Amino acid sequence: MESKTERNEDKVFKLSLESVGKFQLGKRIVLIPEMNRIAAYLFASTFKSFGIDARVLETFKGMDLGIEYTSGKECYPCQVTMGDILYFAKKEKERLGDAFKPENYVYFLPESDGPCRYGMYNKYQRIVLDSFPGLDKLKIFSLTTKDGYSVDGMIPSEQILDFKKAGYFSLLIADLMDRLLWRIRPYEKKPGMADEFIERAMRVMGQCFEAYGQSLEFDRILSRLEEIIGEGNTIIDPEVPQKPLIGIVGEIFLRMHCGSNQDLIRTLERHGAEVVNASLCEWVNYASYEPLREARENFRLNLKSLRLGHLKTYIKDMMRYGLDLFYKEHKQKQVYKRVQPLLNLADDHKISHLEKILKEDDIFSFDVGTEACLSISAIIQYAREGYNGIVNVYPFTCMPSTTTSAVVRPLMNRLGVPYLDTPYDASIQPGREAAIRTFMYQAYQHYKRHGRKV
Repeated sequence: MESKTERNEDKVFKLSLESVGKFQLGKRIVLIPEMNRIAAYLFASTFKSFGIDARVLETFKGMDLGIEYTSGKECYPCQVTMGDILYFAKKEKERLGDAFKPENYVYFLPESDGPCRYGMYNKYQRIVLDSFPGLDKLKIFSLTTKDGYSVDGMIPSEQILDFKKAGYFSLLIADLMDRLLWRIRPYEKKPGMADEFIERAMRVMGQCFEAYGQSLEFDRILSRLEEIIGEGNTIIDPEVPQKPLIGIVGEIFLRMHCGSNQDLIRTLERHGAEVVNASLCEWVNYASYEPLREARENFRLNLKSLRLGHLKTYIKDMMRYGLDLFYKEHKQKQVYKRVQPLLNLADDHKISHLEKILKEDDIFSFDVGTEACLSISAIIQYAREGYNGIVNVYPFTCMPSTTTSAVVRPLMNRLGVPYLDTPYDASIQPGREAAIRTFMYQAYQHYKRHGRKV
């Protein structure tokens, strides 16, 4: 029998969750965690173009708070983002004093469906925020993969479609700017040139999105990007020989957040690599592909069983998510085709192609969900494209990524492609540098024997 204490705790939990979900943003300031630096900045600029004040949270400065208010059993990105929002609230309170009004802010923290702990970040962080006086009024705005990260209910209905287009475009441009950085930094004429250049370019592109995002003047934004790519090309020293190509997959936050992964890409570059990381748009496209795939399967099963009552709903879902995915992939293909003649930037993966890879030898299934299906298939695709080594980045104890490791290790051994697991938590692993050096030695030997195709 449930005790009175348990009933009260359940009531408090339900009340807490009422401050997690989708809300009209209105005049509130949107706080965006920095997972990928460029993407967060351009996404915030897109918000501003629609008249919504948005700020990118300083990241990795509040890790002491993140560790203090978590137990260590949570996913590592939960600790990082927990620290980021608590650090912001602390500093904002110090800056504004009594003028600090938590109800004037909305913390932007999406979630995913399925067994991944990512789906519980916002619930847990809601409980922690509620334990601080006044921070119970700071709402958490959460999008979910259940509906393909729909922004319905966030802004006025007449702006929703335009915001979705502009928001996706900002992530697409961020992906290309990351690919530009990874392409030029290993070959830069002087150390630091590429980073300094990309930082300036990010500010310029942010201004473009703020000016042209709402009006969907994407050609103007692309024209500026073309100029930036042309300028970036001049940073490359043609005398520097080509380097082994390393592909990165894994949990999306860890592989993109430089603080959390201890600057892995730069470390690999220091040991002689050129690196390509899986994109942000890959995950965003998957968020549309998965519900489309589920709607198709439900339609097929209900039709086969002659359960006709829900067919109309599934048809609507197929049209909704199908059109959404078509737009994203078409825009992505269009933009890559436009900029690649300027500089050889790595292509992105198409989600349906990744699923076909898994089906070829029945290696894994998209039915399982999570990032494992993307990582496993992308690793195989990297190997087929002639990459000289592959790194799997993930939080310590991450279920999807340990599944990935178990599936692909024997495959990579058979293919003779160097492979490295790099799990992370808040500690510094003593053997990490040696493991990376060993991996890069193997990658260089692979490069000497096979060269690289891309």
